[in-house]
Amino acid sequence: MKISMIVAKANDNAIGKDNDMIWHLPDDLKYFKDKTRNHHILMGRKNFDSLGEKYQPLPKRINIVITRNKDWQHDGVKVFHTIEDGISFAKENNEEELFIIGGGQIYEQGLKYADRLYITEVNAEFPDAEAYFPEFDQTNWKEVSREHHPTDDRHTFEFDYVVYERI
Repeated sequence: MKISMIVAKANDNAIGKDNDMIWHLPDDLKYFKDKTRNHHILMGRKNFDSLGEKYQPLPKRINIVITRNKDWQHDGVKVFHTIEDGISFAKENNEEELFIIGGGQIYEQGLKYADRLYITEVNAEFPDAEAYFPEFDQTNWKEVSREHHPTDDRHTFEFDYVVYERI
């Protein structure tokens, strides 16, 4: 099973504030949806909460939520208390590509397991952010694709879709 992480991050690695995204990039949301559809997705409980009731659980995906709270549960969600248990569940269910979708603590824990990174690099900085994607040693990764997306009437920031494979 391939383990992938998918994230939109700013130049300063910012990914969120107040348990929400800092920007609205409709094409990136579509990219996320297209990549993760029909796959297992693994996230932290706070990230799950940030989806809002309308999107809980994310449709057309097996939602795996990692939480320390032994009593937490939600309809339509597989709950585990360690990232390793969540990964094992996806593997046991013959998932071809598991997507780790955040937030910051889950990305930090998951980085050591990841084979591939789908990073939307948002060309901006957000000094008041509260959640960040972890630093990673780029010498351990090879950029395999990059697609630029300029600003337009729906996208305030330019960004690149970048895919990295672990070397």
